[in-house]
Amino acid sequence: MEKVKIIITEDGSHSLYHEGLKETYHSFHGALQESIHVFIEKGLRFWRTKSGLPKHVDIFEVGFGTGLNALLAAQFAIENEVKINFTTIEPFPLDMEIINQLNYVSSIGQQDLKSTFEQLHTSEWEKKIEINPYFSIHKVKTKLEDFQTQERFDALFFDAFAPSKQAELWTVDLLRKCFNLLKEGGVFTTYSAKGQLKRDLKSVGFEVETLPGPPGKKEMVRGIVN
Repeated sequence: MEKVKIIITEDGSHSLYHEGLKETYHSFHGALQESIHVFIEKGLRFWRTKSGLPKHVDIFEVGFGTGLNALLAAQFAIENEVKINFTTIEPFPLDMEIINQLNYVSSIGQQDLKSTFEQLHTSEWEKKIEINPYFSIHKVKTKLEDFQTQERFDALFFDAFAPSKQAELWTVDLLRKCFNLLKEGGVFTTYSAKGQLKRDLKSVGFEVETLPGPPGKKEMVRGIVN
């Protein structure tokens, strides 16, 4: 894969800078803050609260990347004693040399998650792996347009690179695919809040909400399948 380098974001947590795209993997205002706000609070926790606090959640993620969202979902599963099945796609996995330098476990302040974070990255691809009694992961090395499954999901974390950098990931066809991957009542969240994105999400069937963004970002978007 193209060269990436570790950077420190404003909340002290690491992100990566992709030199080919000239783009960071997370907000430079704070990688950890962004992931917690956009995907855990406005996605996972919102869906679970509105759905009556079920003890089982199926999540699909576009862009495994550094594994930060998966780590935070695993933390949520353990703390809330919820069974989470986490399916994630990533066509260009990162080298473990990079992963081993990331400071997410210390940024979260839970050293007991160190082995969990390592397992998320070292677990076998193309197979569902149980990390602990509350969390399993299924990593698929593919692009969204090529992903095939009979499963449907409760929450979808859309964590692709920005539309300005990889517009091909934000097409109406792929957003429609995301809609069809979700169960009734399912929730789609992403850090972007572009007007075209909101129009496209509405056009494929989502009920769209513009929400306050994470620190340093004015807005984000959530879509609901109703």
